[in-house]
Amino acid sequence: MQKIAALILGISIVLCHLPGSMAVPTPTPIPPSPTVTQAPTRMPTLPPAPTATPTWVHQGPNSVIVPIILYHHVDVSPTSSRYHLSARKFDQEMKLLHDWGYTTITTGMMLEAITEGTDLPPRPIIITFDDGNLNTYTTAFPIMQKYGFTGVVYIVGRYMGADQFMNADQIQEMAAAGWEVGSHTMTHSDLTLLEPQQQRREIVDSREFLQSQLGLPIDTIAYPFGTYDPAVLDYVYYAGYSTAVTLGSTNNQGTYNLFALQRREIKSSYDMLQFAQFLPWHGDPIYLQLDTGAPAATPTPD
Repeated sequence: MQKIAALILGISIVLCHLPGSMAVPTPTPIPPSPTVTQAPTRMPTLPPAPTATPTWVHQGPNSVIVPIILYHHVDVSPTSSRYHLSARKFDQEMKLLHDWGYTTITTGMMLEAITEGTDLPPRPIIITFDDGNLNTYTTAFPIMQKYGFTGVVYIVGRYMGADQFMNADQIQEMAAAGWEVGSHTMTHSDLTLLEPQQQRREIVDSREFLQSQLGLPIDTIAYPFGTYDPAVLDYVYYAGYSTAVTLGSTNNQGTYNLFALQRREIKSSYDMLQFAQFLPWHGDPIYLQLDTGAPAATPTPD
């Protein structure tokens, strides 16, 4: 045992006298391997889930319920004309249609429902504009795009491209966005007051003219002032139109009035309650935006 103790003491003395070895250093602990934090996998940004599309409803054949409303000008009238609706009021009306679940369709879609029977949106509507006024393009068009709506524009042949009326390029742009284009005759004359040759020019020639100038099918016509008679109808058939619109007081359309579809004129004097009376399906009254000064609900357009 003494020999072993002496040996250990000798080794300690040697170690102490080695260069740089005044003391046995405490071993530096080896740090653990750093934890590698993996960058989170970047998930693709997904668009919000779309609002469920309402189930379409079968309508027809023979009879359907489709309101057709009529506008002329969407601007401020210097004379308080019934035909001039302000952009603010027009926007309110389009917003109400949107908030109450209406979907715009074309006369072609309605024709298919009437003649064959087909599925239509649960609350279909046709929004029409007569004459081809420029403010239909500059004001009504963008407002309706905001709410996902399209319409039907009835063009007077002689007015196209004139001052304060749409030109061919503007009409074609609207058609490319889903709008339908129809004839409103050549000169906007009361067809029932014309001689047969004049009726032919207004009805037949206007369709040929618009199709050649626009490169679009012209399958529907609007009677100026809503007037027509048997002679006018003969030329409408002869020209090859599929439908015609007049003025009326119902939302019922069918085989019995394909060439006298009922439209409701929306006048500038109507308030929101009066506008709502033209609609066959109503929704939450909170969206009626009455001019009471109180803020109205403003859901974001789809």
